[in-house]
Amino acid sequence: MKRRVKKSATEPATGNAAVSGIVDDDTALFRNAVRDVAPLPKSGQTPQTGNPPPPIPRQIPHDEQTALDDSLSDHISLEMEAGDEWSFLRPGVSRQTLRRLRRGHWGIQAQLDLHGFTRDEARRELVTFLDTSNKRGFRCVRVIHGKGLGSKSHEPVLKVRIGSWLSQRDDVLAFCQARPEDGGSGAVLVLLKASAPAR
Repeated sequence: MKRRVKKSATEPATGNAAVSGIVDDDTALFRNAVRDVAPLPKSGQTPQTGNPPPPIPRQIPHDEQTALDDSLSDHISLEMEAGDEWSFLRPGVSRQTLRRLRRGHWGIQAQLDLHGFTRDEARRELVTFLDTSNKRGFRCVRVIHGKGLGSKSHEPVLKVRIGSWLSQRDDVLAFCQARPEDGGSGAVLVLLKASAPAR
């Protein structure tokens, strides 16, 4: 856009470009506006070159983290004797569903290995894993909790907790101990509610 500044017929000529003539374009206007500006002194620093620093992982705000930690309680327990082939079936779901899960009717679509995790870490990982599996529309997943051979008591530390946590999730229809070829007493097969995968 061009702006014309006309010199008044009675105005004396001056060295000011905005007054002394016609300003034809934005560049001239800009130069006129910054003509008295002096450049900053050199700082001696050179601009950073090369690869940018790695991104910082997203930090979960404290209130979100607390909600996540509190979403599954440690105070709800399933009755399970040591060595039992344990299982869970949500009320209203056919026992035939549990039998089919035990026999491998649904293929395992994802797995979570919790070896080496603390209780709180395992709970967070489990919540994230189940949420992701639901978004992807998975029906059958495996959670590996271990047989407890490395624990002080040589008992599975996470097994009972995982059973308790899974039973609190509305999206879990059933779970059972995995078949020997799928991890046996060190893993659990989980049947999730059918849901449309996220696009």
